[in-house]
This record gives sequence, structure tokens and C-alpha cells, in this order.
Amino acid sequence: MWTRKDGWCYLSSIMDLHSRRIISHKVGKFMDIKLVIDTLKMAIYKRGDITDLIIHTDRGSQYMSKEYRKFCAKKGISVSYSRKGNPYDNACIESFHATLKKEYVHNENFENLESLRTGMYEYIEIWYNNSRIHSKIGFTSPNEYEESMKKGNKEIA
Repeated sequence: MWTRKDGWCYLSSIMDLHSRRIISHKVGKFMDIKLVIDTLKMAIYKRGDITDLIIHTDRGSQYMSKEYRKFCAKKGISVSYSRKGNPYDNACIESFHATLKKEYVHNENFENLESLRTGMYEYIEIWYNNSRIHSKIGFTSPNEYEESMKKGNKEIA
């Protein structure tokens, strides 16, 4: 995403495929190993129990790096990668990024990295996770869906 003062900046995000909730997101100047590992660390912090966690990514160099795979192995996280040349493997997160751009990014002019970070937080944490409904989860928001699952309500699934 483009900012006037800082140029190109990048969003790293992790989605729970069951609830469509964006668990963790970080914005940085570079789409590098540090950004994706920091995003994963935040997801682990927020979720706590990561037993049987599988993280699926594309084949970007940051995800294929020894450092990333070593971090995942150390945490007991299974890694899954898209097949070469197959964009459909990442359809859910790609759809989220397309929606983010259509609904928000293309309508904004971000001054700098900090204004982009603030904007991403507001869109993701306040709007997307709390209010934006999804047909795949019973026309509820990701947070509503997760709360319903905690209460044992399987009706909306």
C-alpha cells in the first residue's frame, strides 16, 4: 500500500479459516521475514493455545526461508504451502486483501506508515472482525461467530 511520505508499505495478516477472523496483522516498510514472524508471534500471543496449529501460506521467500520454518518448528506449528502457480490455495486470505483494498485502501490517502497502521487497525479490528458479515459463517461477523462457537451454538455454522 502506498503512503505519501514512506512510499510502499506492506500488510502481513493471519486469518483463522474457521471463523474468517483476522487474528493478527502487522504493517511494515518491508515484506520480509521479520514482518511475517512478528505477525505470527502476535497471533500466538492472542490465541494462546496453538496445539495442532497449521499455518498455510503462499511460497513467498519470507515463508520459504529457513528462519521462518525453524521458528514454526520450534513452536510446534505445521506449515502448509500453496502449490506452485496455484492462487486458489490462498483464496480466503487473498479475498480478504481484495476486500480490504476495495472497501478501504482505494478510498484513502495515507500520509505515512503510522497513519497506515492506524487505518489497518481500525478497518480490521473495529470494522472487519466486529461488524462485517460473511456468508460462509452464517451472515455473522468473525467475532460474533467465534463467540457463538464458544457458547456451543452450532446453528450458524
